[in-house]
Amino acid sequence: MAPRLASGVWVAAYLARLRVAMIPAYVTAKGDATAGAVVVKVALLDGSARAYERRSDLMTGARAWILLAEGAEAEVDALLARARKRDPDLWLIELEDRAGRTLLDQDGLSD
Repeated sequence: MAPRLASGVWVAAYLARLRVAMIPAYVTAKGDATAGAVVVKVALLDGSARAYERRSDLMTGARAWILLAEGAEAEVDALLARARKRDPDLWLIELEDRAGRTLLDQDGLSD
């Protein structure tokens, strides 16, 4: 298994990719630079949003992005506020894209 990037390095690289794709992105909560978990929220600009979180399969150790929440943006925001309260090391990255693009399925970001 390859060593994992520090969270702060991964976030910086992700934001750079989003800039190149012209997807507006903001760090709305800065977590632990070394090992903080990352949640990506995409606002669809119609009052709805989705949030994704990377999880590891307990059997294989493989990591994948899964849908954490979807629905009214205010409800997704409330869920993320509760998650941040429980885990102050959590990074929250917010994107704005009508098509819901996150780039999380691209090489280097998907695993």
